[in-house]
Amino acid sequence: MTLELRGITKRFGSLVANDHIDLVVKPGEIHSLLGENGAGKSTLMNVLYGLYTADEGDIVIDDEVQSFNGPGDAMAAGIGMVHQHFMLIPVFTVAENVMLGHEETKALGALDLEKARAHVREVAARFGFQIDPDALVGDLPVGVQQRVEIIKALSRDAKILVFDEPTAVLTPQETDELMGIMRQLRDEGTAIVFITHKLREVREVADRITVIRLGKVVGEAAPTATNAELASLMVGRAVELTVHKDPPQPREGGLVVENLRVVDESDQIVVDGVSFTVQPGEILAIAGVQGNGQTELTEAIIGLQRKTTGSIVLDGEQLVGKTVRQIIDHGVGFVPEDRKVEGLVGEFSVADNLILNRSDDPDFFSFGTLRRGILREFAEEKITEFDIRTQGPDLAAGRLSGGNQQKVVLARELSRDLKLFVASQPTRGIDVGSIEFVHKRIVATRDAGVPVIVVSTELDEVSALADRIAVMYRGKIVGIVPGDAPREMLGLMMAGEKPSDTTAEEVPA
Repeated sequence: MTLELRGITKRFGSLVANDHIDLVVKPGEIHSLLGENGAGKSTLMNVLYGLYTADEGDIVIDDEVQSFNGPGDAMAAGIGMVHQHFMLIPVFTVAENVMLGHEETKALGALDLEKARAHVREVAARFGFQIDPDALVGDLPVGVQQRVEIIKALSRDAKILVFDEPTAVLTPQETDELMGIMRQLRDEGTAIVFITHKLREVREVADRITVIRLGKVVGEAAPTATNAELASLMVGRAVELTVHKDPPQPREGGLVVENLRVVDESDQIVVDGVSFTVQPGEILAIAGVQGNGQTELTEAIIGLQRKTTGSIVLDGEQLVGKTVRQIIDHGVGFVPEDRKVEGLVGEFSVADNLILNRSDDPDFFSFGTLRRGILREFAEEKITEFDIRTQGPDLAAGRLSGGNQQKVVLARELSRDLKLFVASQPTRGIDVGSIEFVHKRIVATRDAGVPVIVVSTELDEVSALADRIAVMYRGKIVGIVPGDAPREMLGLMMAGEKPSDTTAEEVPA
């Protein structure tokens, strides 16, 4: 089946998410849709899958114009979709999830679960999957859950299969396995649309590449295109992708974490006996698949986790038991993983967001009154220094792009004298150009003699920034290895395997 999208336009109020997009995907090819977060890729695929209705344009399959009123119509036309966030019901079995929405029944209306089990076994055997049809989906690793999503799509006899950012929660090995599955489907004649913002992946698996920027198709490229060429298409200018940094110059002192344990609100242990050090003048990157305790670890350091035991000592001072205010005042800068919810007040101006953590700073407040003139001068200086693209310091921070919002957070945190800088997912959801800037500022902070912790699920980012890498799995640190550790080793560690490399540090059991 050949898919054509002709002049697809989708508006949300005054925002044009898709602007007259044309796309052709042929049988037996992997066509990658490349673009930054917010470029319009997922909106376009949601139009294709019947979740949205286009304001203009046509969906054409084998020269016939289609009209989809929902995902059921798209599936009936032979379109399947593997979503970025799995559309599975955790308390259902694999077979129950696969048959959900097109249940087959036996006599007296009983569900024909055996037929669903047989279908799961058939597709699993075809791809070499090891999947128990009776396993509860909630008990399966994320990589296996994704395979269930693929089986679901193929059970509807999908001839056009859309993968929407499918590697976001996978280890490198699981990503490689997924690439193999996509190639096998392609070789069997399936037309595949692969949505991603990761340059490495698109060059490895795509037969053709279409780049979308700000809702428009801005060019096509072959898989032989360089990362620099693809990045330039994505952001509209030349981008430096390599992180340049000198060898670290660690010094005495810094952060010492010993036997840290965090229990969440449901009394589950989410950080389990973690120990590590970060010296002034080095970057420790914490890697791992999202959800293995990294978030809770950084929140414990900043004082946001109440049920914390163990020791967090910064320059000789114990942080466990201190309030967030006390920890910030001690010199800890923190970039949270969700800038919109935890890092900014969207309704406040850029200027006001730049001093959210300085409510008692005499430089900005006099007898409880904000010195507006001083704040404006400070804000204009930081807007220039951090290249924040805004109409002015009075603009609401919520109206900035993701990259510029992140620069506001960075400007606020890095404009104080710091003893420790913690950045959690510092480049999530921002454009390649902003990533370049953020990386430079993180390295500059390290070079200024500040101990830096970077938490990231992006292995390329981890490898580019880190002097040392700690990998977390199920709340524990599996191992700490040098920053140039092989990608394959890191992937195995992300799945819970201890490193065999002789350069790995001893980690308490």
